[in-house]
Amino acid sequence: MKTTDTREGYLFSKKYSNYVFVLLFLLYMFDYIDRSIVTSMFTSIERDWGITHTQSGMLMSAVYWAIVILTFPVSLLVDRWSRTKTIGLMAILWSLATALCALTGNYVQLFMARLLIGVGEAGYAPGGSAMISGLYPIEKRSKMMGIWNASIPLGTAIGVLLGGIIATKWGWRHAFGLVAFPGFIVAIMFLFVKDYKTVDLSFVDKSANRIRMERKDIIREFLSKPSIIYTYFGIAAVVFVTTSLITWLATYFQSVNQLPQAKAGTMASAVMVLALVGAPLGGILTDRWRKTRINARLLLPMLSSLLSAVLLFLALNVFHGIAQYVVFLLMGITIMMFISGASAVTQDVIHPGLRATSYAIAVVVQNLLGSSMAPLVVGKIYDSSSNIRTALAILPLVLVLGAVLFYLGSRYYGKDMDKVTKINLEAA
Repeated sequence: MKTTDTREGYLFSKKYSNYVFVLLFLLYMFDYIDRSIVTSMFTSIERDWGITHTQSGMLMSAVYWAIVILTFPVSLLVDRWSRTKTIGLMAILWSLATALCALTGNYVQLFMARLLIGVGEAGYAPGGSAMISGLYPIEKRSKMMGIWNASIPLGTAIGVLLGGIIATKWGWRHAFGLVAFPGFIVAIMFLFVKDYKTVDLSFVDKSANRIRMERKDIIREFLSKPSIIYTYFGIAAVVFVTTSLITWLATYFQSVNQLPQAKAGTMASAVMVLALVGAPLGGILTDRWRKTRINARLLLPMLSSLLSAVLLFLALNVFHGIAQYVVFLLMGITIMMFISGASAVTQDVIHPGLRATSYAIAVVVQNLLGSSMAPLVVGKIYDSSSNIRTALAILPLVLVLGAVLFYLGSRYYGKDMDKVTKINLEAA
């Protein structure tokens, strides 16, 4: 079989690259199904165990806390050992942990099982991003990142939808068991796909000599790139909002619109599903714009975050009924348009041997400040105010903050690209 399409910039054949990409997409989808399915079952779990809204939020935060702690060391394993084997083993672990949630008998056991899901998922995003960056040429990177990240809203929507339906018909424990098996099968398949050779950590000095990177050089590689630092924190701001909506939008529809659990979960999942349009669309527009504007990969996230802030504000404070839901759906498209360009930046401006590590830093920042904090902060405000609308009112402001950070990063992107060490990847 043909292994490379060098004229087109592919590491392997285009057909094989697309096969690996499909597996990566499915794994990311099951990643988010497994972590988000609990959200539309909060009402059932709270009723069974008498827990608070804050404790419910912590069931989501637990996953992200584990990711924050472990993603950096796991990403080092990805960069220095094997992307395919690490990804496959992690997916097996998080699938088994999801099944374990079905067997828990109290809140502490469920919380610990959710932590274990996070342990399994800790290095997947860095490993997957490094694989995609290696598989495809740079001019296609935003588009492929956008399509790959579309699995996040798809998996989230499926998780929210299935959680509400299964909890209503058969009880919430069954939901965990049913979603664990398919991801386990795909994880086994991924253990056998091809990888690229581990990249030597070296750089070229001013005299054109290749120098092996030391620890200080690796640290300097990140700290000397303002665009990537602003991007890390911009991603965290938007992820704070998306995680808040993933966690609490179904509850919002139940509380404010007085909808039954299953219907509220269905409506919330539909909002997330429309990000399937937003993520790839953002990638396509970004790659096209980048042909004439080099920093488009940060300018488009700035614009999409501002637009999402306006739409979310209008949905929460101005519109009601059908009009409100239409605005929520539009926001479902725009709010994920940032991810393709921002994800590509974490790979563009960094040494090719540190791509998983770069995305791991993004994961740590976004999970520490965004994903892990969002369910807890919104849940705390909800408990204090007894009003979910009040709890969600902070979200448009956080989106504006993200837009500002992306704009600041865009001012440095071109210069940071010029600093990157050029290394061609080789198939293993």
